[in-house]
Amino acid sequence: MPTATADPWQALADPTRRQVFARVAGGPCSVTEIARELPVSRPAVSQHLRVLLDARLVEVHQQGRQRVYEMRPGGLDQMRRELDVYWRKTLTRFKDVAERTYRPTATTSEGTQPR
Repeated sequence: MPTATADPWQALADPTRRQVFARVAGGPCSVTEIARELPVSRPAVSQHLRVLLDARLVEVHQQGRQRVYEMRPGGLDQMRRELDVYWRKTLTRFKDVAERTYRPTATTSEGTQPR
């Protein structure tokens, strides 16, 4: 499993890694706690967390003998900004198409459409 990625999109492309991330997003937890809830080994969870760390989506703190992982504040900001750009472009195109193709229907004096 590669650990050199710094791209959050690539980091979250793996379904198991998304599950690990979702668990960490639910609150601080250790590798053991995550592995207990997923059908993967502790070493596999550690590898997934390494990728999430490299992508700056999570952070880790030493707590006694355990390393505790939690969501990095602002970790999803880059992805959110990119998605916002896509949504703005899509909504602008939708608005343009709607305005170009909209044809008001004729109505009678009572405000209902003729049959």
